[in-house]
Amino acid sequence: MESVKPGAFQSHGIGGASAAPANGLRFSQLSAPRQTLVRLCQAINHGSIENLEVRSSEPVFNPLPVTVKDVKLDADEEARPELGLADFVVSDEVMRLIRLLDELGCGTLRRIEVHAGLPRRILVESQVAGAPEVLPRQVRRSQ
Repeated sequence: MESVKPGAFQSHGIGGASAAPANGLRFSQLSAPRQTLVRLCQAINHGSIENLEVRSSEPVFNPLPVTVKDVKLDADEEARPELGLADFVVSDEVMRLIRLLDELGCGTLRRIEVHAGLPRRILVESQVAGAPEVLPRQVRRSQ
């Protein structure tokens, strides 16, 4: 697993004076909104979470995002084993999602694709930030 910068989780009420333990970030260290997002992924198991707002690097559940569940009728699906646990080390995919939330700050996660209860792919919507020189010339001319 990739290393975690000291203090990376403090600003969101996830950690105290120390960073994530050496063996990985634990579910209990996540803020309540982030725990809700992890549990929502686990409950969906296969499908997607759509139009999830993010403010101050935290998922916001007001308004509620749309959830889409992919149900196979020809097979029984097994739930995530962590769904019944109060605490566990989060997966690498959840760690990447947490880093994405931290980097995004504010925006919309258009779609979080969930497979086997884990976030696997994300479409992110955000405003272009920065000076006009970051925009292609065609876009600048039309403004």
